Amino acid sequence: MKHWRDREQFKARVIEWAAKLEVKAHSIYVRPMRRKWASCSTAGTLSFNDELLGMDTQLGDYVIVHELLHFSVPNHGKLWKALMRAHLGDWEKIERRLKARGI
Repeated sequence: MKHWRDREQFKARVIEWAAKLEVKAHSIYVRPMRRKWASCSTAGTLSFNDELLGMDTQLGDYVIVHELLHFSVPNHGKLWKALMRAHLGDWEKIERRLKARGI
C-alpha cells in the first residue's frame, strides 16, 4: 500500500481532485481531529484529520472526494452516491475499510 509522504503531498492531491471535480477549495488544512475524518464549510474551507497521512492513499482519496462532492451535493443521497461511484468505483468497500479504523 502506498502512503502519503507528507502534508504537502496530501494537499496537492486535494487540489488535483478539486480541479477534476470543478470545485473551488479556498483553504485546506490537515490537523488533529477527534471525531471525524474531514469537514468542509460553505466558504470553501476543507479540514482533514492528520491521521489520514499515515493511511494508504486510497483511503485518503475516498475522504477527499467525499468532502469535495459536498460542495455541490450537501447530502449522501442518490446523486452523491452515483458521483462517488463514478469517481471511485466500489467506494463502499473503501468506506468499510475506513470505518474499521474508527472515528
